[in-house]
Amino acid sequence: MRANQRQGAASWGGVIKLDSTTAFSVPDSKGFRVNPGHSPQTKGHFLDSGRRRGTRTRTRRRTRMDNGSFSTGDTELDQAVEQWLQYDKNLKTASMVRDLVKEGAVEALKKCFSSRMEFGTAGLRAAMGPGTSCMNELTIIQTTQGFCCYLEDSFENLKEQGVVIGYDARAHPPSGGSSKLFASLAAAVFISRGVPVHLFSDITPTPFVVYWENGAQIVSPHDKGISKAIEENLEPWPQSWNAEEALKSPLLKDPYQEIHTQYFKAIQKHCHHRDINKSSEVKIVHTSVHGVGHTFVQSAFKAFDLHPPYAVEEQKDPDPEFPTVKYPNPEEGEGVLTLSFALAEREGASVVLANDPDADRLAMAEKQESGQWRVFTGNELGALLGWWMFRCWKQQNSDAGAVKNLYMLSSTVSSKILRAIALKEGFHFEETLTGFKWMGNRARDLLDQGKTVLFAFEEAIGYMCSPSVLDKDGVSAAAIAGEMVSYLATKNTGLSQQLTSVYEEYGYHISKNSYFICHDQDVIRTLFERLRNHGGQKDSYPVECGRFAISNVRDLTTGYDDNQPDKKAVLPTSSSSQMPKIKYYTELCAAPGNSDVAHLRKELDDLVDAIIENFFEPKKNKLQPKPE
Repeated sequence: MRANQRQGAASWGGVIKLDSTTAFSVPDSKGFRVNPGHSPQTKGHFLDSGRRRGTRTRTRRRTRMDNGSFSTGDTELDQAVEQWLQYDKNLKTASMVRDLVKEGAVEALKKCFSSRMEFGTAGLRAAMGPGTSCMNELTIIQTTQGFCCYLEDSFENLKEQGVVIGYDARAHPPSGGSSKLFASLAAAVFISRGVPVHLFSDITPTPFVVYWENGAQIVSPHDKGISKAIEENLEPWPQSWNAEEALKSPLLKDPYQEIHTQYFKAIQKHCHHRDINKSSEVKIVHTSVHGVGHTFVQSAFKAFDLHPPYAVEEQKDPDPEFPTVKYPNPEEGEGVLTLSFALAEREGASVVLANDPDADRLAMAEKQESGQWRVFTGNELGALLGWWMFRCWKQQNSDAGAVKNLYMLSSTVSSKILRAIALKEGFHFEETLTGFKWMGNRARDLLDQGKTVLFAFEEAIGYMCSPSVLDKDGVSAAAIAGEMVSYLATKNTGLSQQLTSVYEEYGYHISKNSYFICHDQDVIRTLFERLRNHGGQKDSYPVECGRFAISNVRDLTTGYDDNQPDKKAVLPTSSSSQMPKIKYYTELCAAPGNSDVAHLRKELDDLVDAIIENFFEPKKNKLQPKPE
């Protein structure tokens, strides 16, 4: 929705996005993802053998295992368990299931078998453990078999093209699963069908999703076709378990060294101040948060002739237990960076860079004159990198007309600061649906048309600084950020001062994003149906939110946008997420010259309060606020 103030002096604009599909906006003031191991949101294992903790509460029923037969009282569950034990050759996961059956742990069995991991455009997302709802050897084999069949139907020359498989360092000892083992099993499936496999021989930054032949993540309807093929190929093929033999096959190649050489050569195209980098005295700390990023960020800094960043010793090596953090996601902010700040204080470093465990995201913090650390939001770092990328491009391109061939992208829930820069500087800005699968594919389309895609970002600390990788990439972003910091130091300024300069030149863009937790999907559905049928009138949306008038509504669940002549949204429709979160994204976009930041923040706070009170009704709907 677009909202205008009905009271108050300043006019302003931005976007308020309440879930993955419904956007409320305000007018401008000037007119294969596999997450093997732990989820980024949780440290604990999904399930153990069922006997390690005596305090676990389970629903128990009598079972019978004479001659392999048993009954939980649920016929479908019995059939699922029986088929699992027939197919599963992993002794650990099979033993876990048998133990649960012996104990009559029906509720635990239901968690394992009541549903199958859903394959989507983000690949597979689940914890490791036994059963169809978890990540394990059998579900990886089943998924890969379906994917292989889908590729065979899609590409006549699959046996010439082959596939590429990478993995990170996550593992789950209780179930015997690991990213490396899963990658080997996936290779075995393809090789059993005569498909060449380029399997990386070591851990590498791997945002485990499925990429198509264009180098970008898959989008629908590929996910639906792959899901159907998985369901049709659940019984393991004879050679699918034989990972050891597959690793000896002449069809197996190791692309590790070649790809890494090409990658670091490619990102050097974005190094524009090598002399400054060599002489810079800026000290930078880097943490990979127990993931795979350490070696690669060190190499990226070397490729830019930057002094190597100080590595947080306790976090630089991969560790699937993530022992030093509660949440291994730098997007969570200061809590993840405690050890980084301590190292920076000891070494006299002024900047901290942090990657997430698979090194496709980047967070950045800077020490302020007060001695406090400022952790930049994803939108703020997007503004800085967008400014920097354009500045460097402009210095390299003297042709005034070249800017008309230049593009920057961001997702619809991210800051519109790139739009403001584009309006003043003359290049193109486009927004996409949330996620780099959309930005990567749009970038590919533009590149194929001979356009230049300089930069893309999303507010969840994801940045694409090089078209060599059509996805977010925390490694190249780290090196480019390092060069930006080194350059700013020669001007006796820092990141915070430069961000202020960007906002003063192009207009302040102030964001406030958060979420509520709700485990009742019916409540979430009712909440949004109320917005879509405001006042009890079908297909009618709110016209005001507290003292703010709403000027535009775009609902990407239904494809409605009253800002378009035909009321049809330009962006494609998107189904609602099943996550137990109701997210909101708000942004105030002020005109250049309107620099009363305190007043602008107060206006945004008032709007957010109005949204929460009028749209979410947290007390009535029993919504839990985001944990602090």
